[in-house]
Amino acid sequence: MNLSRRRRLTSHVETGAMNDIMFFLMLFFLIASTLVNPNVIKLLLPNAKSSKQVMKQPITISVDAAGTYFVNKKPVNPASVEPELVALVGTATTAEQPTVVLRVDNSLNVQKLVDILEIGNRLKLKMVMATQAQQAASK
Repeated sequence: MNLSRRRRLTSHVETGAMNDIMFFLMLFFLIASTLVNPNVIKLLLPNAKSSKQVMKQPITISVDAAGTYFVNKKPVNPASVEPELVALVGTATTAEQPTVVLRVDNSLNVQKLVDILEIGNRLKLKMVMATQAQQAASK
């Protein structure tokens, strides 16, 4: 009886270099992904025959430190701010309505600002608060 073992063929793939290759691929994709700006959208815009640009003049509401209200530099009493805005906006649709810029003195109570914002909300106006840029520290 011949009980000798058969020789099995074994195949072996060397994977030692695979780690290095995967590391370099990952490094390449990380560097390439930081160079791509995802916020840029390339568009081919349609042409128009007229080059007229529609500029909307913003409406300015100001409240000074004394509590005096101004609509487009015209003094008004606090109760007539809403009717003044209605007269300025008129019957314009929501897309055509101008932006209202709020200029409120920083020493005033926040309630005055909230009152103006409520008026804008009732009239469905877009309101933006004007701020002053922070000054650089003195040397």
